Amino acid sequence: MGLLSPFPTTTTIFRPPPPHYSSSAAILPFFRSTNRLRCSAATLTTPPQTNEVELENKKYDLLKAIQDTQRGLLTTPNQRSEIEESLVDLESCEVGNEGIDLGILDGTWRLQYTSASDVLVLLDSSSKLPFFQVGQIFQKFECKGQVDGGYVRNVVRWSIPSLLEENEGATLLVSAKFSIVSRRNIYLEFEEIALQNIIISEELQALIAPALIPRSFLSLQILQAIRTFKAQIPVTSTSPGRRSVGGLYYLSYLDRNMLVGRAVGGGGVFVFTRSQNIM
Repeated sequence: MGLLSPFPTTTTIFRPPPPHYSSSAAILPFFRSTNRLRCSAATLTTPPQTNEVELENKKYDLLKAIQDTQRGLLTTPNQRSEIEESLVDLESCEVGNEGIDLGILDGTWRLQYTSASDVLVLLDSSSKLPFFQVGQIFQKFECKGQVDGGYVRNVVRWSIPSLLEENEGATLLVSAKFSIVSRRNIYLEFEEIALQNIIISEELQALIAPALIPRSFLSLQILQAIRTFKAQIPVTSTSPGRRSVGGLYYLSYLDRNMLVGRAVGGGGVFVFTRSQNIM
């Protein structure tokens, strides 16, 4: 599954100071169990649990590896190898048989890195074309209180310099319904592509309705039409019994401030961090 600026953002990273804890806190839980026979068997199938300090260090290492890549656009073979190693190291912390926690997944996530070609082509175009800017890219999950799925919206903020507001002049929204199909896999069924939230630049506003001239009814109508404009293209299947366009998305790591997903079938990897809610 893909997500559909000259100012690409990078993440400022701070390594959190390790919290104080006693040596006994670092002892793995199964060593404290009184049922030694059961615990010995568990060690054959369950990797040792990672304590909080180690986990934060793994997340820090991943963010450090992707920091100067402009969300994946500029990477060398050595960087890609280092990033993949950090990803696998972090993903190894997702142990046990727990499924996807939809309560934690719910909310808005900001893209920090991807290897997906459909997103990289947007970032590459933004870096080369003077008339196209790509701002922030988000993935917004709406699944609070659900047990087997919900909705996800891929949000791309973009702009045309001088015509639209810088970086956030318009929003491309790709909406999909998702359902949990296994412990870590969700299936996406895309429903709609929309263009909305158009914010024109001050220069264009002045051209349509000059500040020194009383604004006419027509000019005000034009400005209002631009602000409320929304173009929607449905992508659902019209054939009975046939699924809409979609794909599998493997959520390889999830906690309250980081999400890592892999598009099944070679569609790329995505690294997100928690963001404030949008829309």
